[in-house]
Amino acid sequence: MSGGGSETTVGGEAAAGGGEKKRDSLGTAGSPAHLIIKDLGEIHSRLLDHRPVIQGETRYFVKEFEEKRGLREMRVLENLRNMIRETNEHTLPKCRETMQDSLNDVLQRYL
Repeated sequence: MSGGGSETTVGGEAAAGGGEKKRDSLGTAGSPAHLIIKDLGEIHSRLLDHRPVIQGETRYFVKEFEEKRGLREMRVLENLRNMIRETNEHTLPKCRETMQDSLNDVLQRYL
């Protein structure tokens, strides 16, 4: 507490000397109460703190999504490549030939 008042310890008694330390309510760091509290904290985090599980599931979902998306995009690109090759090798020459024939027919009619 701030100010000049006397501090109270766990038992509610005033500290005898102003220089004495306040007693820890859990005892020392190696005491059974401290170990039990530590174990309870670990149990609580494992049972009730779902952040690590959710983060792991999110990472897995993103990884799977990216892999499937990558495969889908590769298939789409492969299909586009095949369509372009077919257009260049078959459709364009056929169109050019048909256009040339039609143009020759039109020129013969009007000339």
